[in-house]
Amino acid sequence: MDDKGKIVNPSDEDSDDEEEDEKLSGCGATPICNPHHIIHRFIMLIFMCLLNFGSYYCYDNPAALINHITKDLNVDTSSYVLLYSLYSWPNVILCFFGGFLIDKLFGIRFGAFFFGMFVLVGQIVFSLGAYMDYFWLMAVGRLIFGVGGESLAVCQNTYQVLWFKGKELNLVFGLGLSFARVGSTINMNVNGPIYSLIASSMGVEGGYKVLGITLFTGAALCIFSVGCALFLWYFDKRAARILKRPETSSEETIALRDVKDFPISLWLIWLICVTYYVSVFPFISLGKLFFMEKFNFSSSQASAINSVVYLVSTIASPLCGVLVDRLGRNLVWLISGIILAILAHGLMAFTFWNPYIAMSFRCQLFSCSLCSMAHGCSCCADQSIRHSLRFHAEYPEFGFGCGSNYCWRYC
Repeated sequence: MDDKGKIVNPSDEDSDDEEEDEKLSGCGATPICNPHHIIHRFIMLIFMCLLNFGSYYCYDNPAALINHITKDLNVDTSSYVLLYSLYSWPNVILCFFGGFLIDKLFGIRFGAFFFGMFVLVGQIVFSLGAYMDYFWLMAVGRLIFGVGGESLAVCQNTYQVLWFKGKELNLVFGLGLSFARVGSTINMNVNGPIYSLIASSMGVEGGYKVLGITLFTGAALCIFSVGCALFLWYFDKRAARILKRPETSSEETIALRDVKDFPISLWLIWLICVTYYVSVFPFISLGKLFFMEKFNFSSSQASAINSVVYLVSTIASPLCGVLVDRLGRNLVWLISGIILAILAHGLMAFTFWNPYIAMSFRCQLFSCSLCSMAHGCSCCADQSIRHSLRFHAEYPEFGFGCGSNYCWRYC
């Protein structure tokens, strides 16, 4: 930061001093529109965080509406879990091919728009399948949705790394996680009331048409996310021109043979990520049913407690990002989060204590753990940050797919 309060883009540090930035005038010279200024970077950060809002809202639509899906569509739990497996399994492969499309064909800007459209189309097909009572069409929709969802998350992370550097990243990753969890929390708590409201307005108690209309509300939020992708496309391209920032997509490529060159520390982070995440999201996918059957909670009570992890991380993620920035010790936060997760699952599995006690343990340091893993990923692979973040986002899908099928088999 210079003495005028402007931020110097780190990517320009090695550029020739003789090369001057483009002269700005009018609105372009104001803090809001000037890419040098921290206010403009903050505005860009808001849209980066909102880029995945629709995707995270729609991801747990099945968990929020599990009772209605199984009843209205007359499907069993093994068919239900397919909706999560079809999201997860494609991303085990797409960590390579999605990255190739971003690097060699699309670039980050068009890539964010392209995969945002996949998310939108997938949610529309998923909703249409419910409305027409075609479960196979819902499965196709989730597959399309999964193709776009994790690759869109990689685009978000790449934007964040491109605009923010160093210790800023913990806070930035925390804010991104916080906005995403807002979408997840809203989904868990509003889809049930929306379903009831639509059923009441149609004069029926429920049914697959009501379910389909409820799911279409998620498609509206996906349209909003596509709008964010277009906003980022325009202003990132403008900033690259003004800051004379080199295009990195053509220079930074990856092949399957390069995987062997990743440092062992990066592989360990991914292994931790798989085993840690698999204790969170497969549990949430069946959590509502678990709380209703074991603790005799009502549907609304079960939805509320099932969303506690998302709700707390919404508030805690940016705070944890600042905390990790200030204190460092990424591994300490990560290990602490894992220990508390083990304690929480043990309490819920082997006791009948109020589950809010266990979930409070589960929530503590959850956000710090995620911020630490994402930042550790960028630190372990400075020269291939996009690829490390891509694997970090998509490699855990192998665990999600295995975890979901295993949990429902013994549910």
